[in-house]
Amino acid sequence: MAGSRLTRDVFGTLPDGRAVERIVLRGEGGFEARIISHGAVLQALIAPDAKGGHDDVVLGHDAFAGYLAERKFFGATVGRYANRIAKGQFSLGGETVQLPVNNGPNALHGGLDGFDRKLWEIAEIDEGADPAVTLTYVSPHGEENYPGRLAVRLTYRITGPTELSLTMEARTDRPTIVNLTNHSFFNLEGATSGTPVLDHKLTVAAEHFLAIDPTAIPLPEPPRSVAGTPFDFRKSRPVGERIRENDQQLRNGRGYDHTYCLGREGKLALAARLEAPRSGRIMELLTDQPGLQVYSGNYLDGTISGKGGKLIRQSDAMCLEPHIWPDAPNRPDFPSPRLAPGEVYRHHTVYRFSVRTP
Repeated sequence: MAGSRLTRDVFGTLPDGRAVERIVLRGEGGFEARIISHGAVLQALIAPDAKGGHDDVVLGHDAFAGYLAERKFFGATVGRYANRIAKGQFSLGGETVQLPVNNGPNALHGGLDGFDRKLWEIAEIDEGADPAVTLTYVSPHGEENYPGRLAVRLTYRITGPTELSLTMEARTDRPTIVNLTNHSFFNLEGATSGTPVLDHKLTVAAEHFLAIDPTAIPLPEPPRSVAGTPFDFRKSRPVGERIRENDQQLRNGRGYDHTYCLGREGKLALAARLEAPRSGRIMELLTDQPGLQVYSGNYLDGTISGKGGKLIRQSDAMCLEPHIWPDAPNRPDFPSPRLAPGEVYRHHTVYRFSVRTP
């Protein structure tokens, strides 16, 4: 319906015949978020630029076949555990849990068949002034070897003229671990612009980051100060300004692929600001999570095509993933990902867009 703040249609079909739905949420001035039920994916995010134009600013695919064929986490909801767990192993209640390993020696982003590969249920839609969609998924006890039946509830909502809010909750019937995030790849010049993000200006509100080993597991040490390192984004500077420096941590991550320690203590606050020099788009990311993974698209290698049929290459986009720190189940000195019956896991992230003014 013309002028509607929310529309719903079918985006594709799974091999077993189940429909993959798409919900479109609309803000002001052409701002638009498109969500599909497979993987609870943010399939497109349309944002205005400084000249009055509009572009999709997240990588992905124009048709569902692309998401089904390749698991690249474009826009996906990641779980049960975002990021890595060393050797896919942790102890819980005195018992050792062994997860499938799917990233070298480690478990990554929920294992072999994570939440990004599941068909979520559209539980609620809100067609009001702040349009929203709520999706749910119930992960059974033992899925990917994770203990406990985990019930997840996720809501995308337009909360401002050009602002998208994401809230997630999870409950369990026995002690488990949980760590969820959205894995969107952002290019504020446009998903099909062909312009690398290395000249985007980035600010990260963190004084410390987690140093990693060559398999991207945090080293057995406290968080390192960003001061005097290529990881210092406390003041705005281009992503690529120091990315090629002779630094062991940059070698280990093949660029930036590190968690910044935010110290939120559960309160929503500004974590990062990203600005594109040509389009003038600015994205502020607010979150209540204790960490922010900054990933400069190092492993995008041109082997697949995305929107517009364009090959996706290194640094064509970057991720800003709010979540609990990697390998936290094995690190009592890290924020805890443990969830017990009766408790509620909560995650709140806001993507706020604006444009640079002359």
